[in-house]
Amino acid sequence: MRIDIYITFYKLIPIRLLMLSAGMVLFCSCNSEGKDIPIEEIEEEVILEDDTVVEDNNSFTLPEIDLNNWKVTLPISNNGKPIEVEPPEILDYANNEVLKPFMYNDSINGALVFYTYPGATTANSSYSRTELREQMNPGSNSTNWTFGQGGNMKGTLSLEEISRDSGGDYHRTMVMQIHGRLTNAQRDLIGENDNNAPPMLKIYWQDGAVRVVTKALKDLSASDTEILYTDAWRDGESYIFPDKVDFEKFTVEIKASEGKIEVILNESASKTFDGIHIEKWGVFENYFKAGNYLQTTDSEAFAKVKYYDLLVEH
Repeated sequence: MRIDIYITFYKLIPIRLLMLSAGMVLFCSCNSEGKDIPIEEIEEEVILEDDTVVEDNNSFTLPEIDLNNWKVTLPISNNGKPIEVEPPEILDYANNEVLKPFMYNDSINGALVFYTYPGATTANSSYSRTELREQMNPGSNSTNWTFGQGGNMKGTLSLEEISRDSGGDYHRTMVMQIHGRLTNAQRDLIGENDNNAPPMLKIYWQDGAVRVVTKALKDLSASDTEILYTDAWRDGESYIFPDKVDFEKFTVEIKASEGKIEVILNESASKTFDGIHIEKWGVFENYFKAGNYLQTTDSEAFAKVKYYDLLVEH
């Protein structure tokens, strides 16, 4: 005997949230003579809204991401500021009603999905995001790292879906960053209201390719105090890896050390950035970012980025 299981999903929650196994849901039935049918004889399958049939093999896969040292910023606001969720609340993201529409499991493919659209923005940006921010001390932004101390981040991800502009070209989104931060003493020295500093490294998904952008000093003769200002820096060297990733899974590794950044794509293609600009950058603290930082304000734009694993080491 065969029993079909039909499931209707809430529109905001993608069907990949489904985690169905015999261990989670038990079904029983009777035949026409009223006798019980042993559970072993029931063939289970799931028919999705698009009529795709997925056989239940009593298993699901979760992403390999430890969120104990990450907070997430969302494209929705509270009192005019983007909502942020820190540890320990972020650890229960699958049951968090605020996070569910923007950060959820694709348990069929073992990925954590970051969904975003134009919405609430941070004070120093025009774009919205569903993006993780490294917290070396969970729940605090105050402990960070320098290039002298070094840091590595490696993630496997894919672009699941992204909108197009009016000309038919894909929008772009930022999937990784090394972001600068002023110490409290530096902040007070230049009279700033917050600890924001520029991002030294930005990694984009752009038209199916991986593009890397670094920062450069506008004036190499600037003093140690002058280089602390955000407007002392501009976008510097840019590099596009020649092999496109399109919508396939790919791996990016960032290795930051004294005066140098190496970016490795799919464990084979590598680009190294070094020289005076990155040497000068050593004055800043830094933190890693990863997720989906959509680079458009088009009202109908959106993007979904999947992370299968993410690891940071210092």
